[in-house]
Amino acid sequence: MVSNINFLLVGNSRFHWANYYQNRYKFFHTNKDYKVPQNFDFHKLIWASVGKSPNFTLKEENEIKTKDINLSNLPDFFGVDRALACLAALKTIKNPLKKNLLIADFGTILSLTKLNSNGNIIGGQLSPGFLTQLKSMEENTENLKVPEKYTIPKENFLINTELAIIKGVMNSLTGVINNSFNPERDILITCGGDSRLITETLRTNKEDIINAPNLVMEGMIIHYESQKI
Repeated sequence: MVSNINFLLVGNSRFHWANYYQNRYKFFHTNKDYKVPQNFDFHKLIWASVGKSPNFTLKEENEIKTKDINLSNLPDFFGVDRALACLAALKTIKNPLKKNLLIADFGTILSLTKLNSNGNIIGGQLSPGFLTQLKSMEENTENLKVPEKYTIPKENFLINTELAIIKGVMNSLTGVINNSFNPERDILITCGGDSRLITETLRTNKEDIINAPNLVMEGMIIHYESQKI
């Protein structure tokens, strides 16, 4: 493991950090008005970006781009976060049956990316993410508001408006997964900020699904280490 190297992913709505501390990496996530942590060596900060540039300067030579990731059939226009998640899944997920890897990244966007056991990119899907859907309803309607709590009801049909909103959005996300995931052929890996919440609601056997919330950051570390060998 590389020591004294820290990582940053500039996301669409947040910063995602990997801080090397006491011989291990600690992952944390901050709002975009957050400054570089004082204990970070700025000159060694390795970064990638899928969102707007932050309000501090990053060293261009330290940026990881999609074209730098060594995967078969990976288009340059793929988001670097998707490429890094694929790399991490390929390197870390046990796959003795050589199934396809289906990665569901639950962030601002729900991105589905499928690759085979040899690391060849098959393709993917993109949908509005959990909060993106909630905010869209608030912005485009007169009376619907983003709920303050995200308790997922078990019932499918609700009288309470906030619960009905949550259930509807959750069903739209899990429906995308359930229509795309074949446990006989695929291993499903969920990641991203909303992955723990949504993974619990997916109708699948526990052995068919792996929640790795920091998969993209793990991919950054794996990529960087591979370049130093």
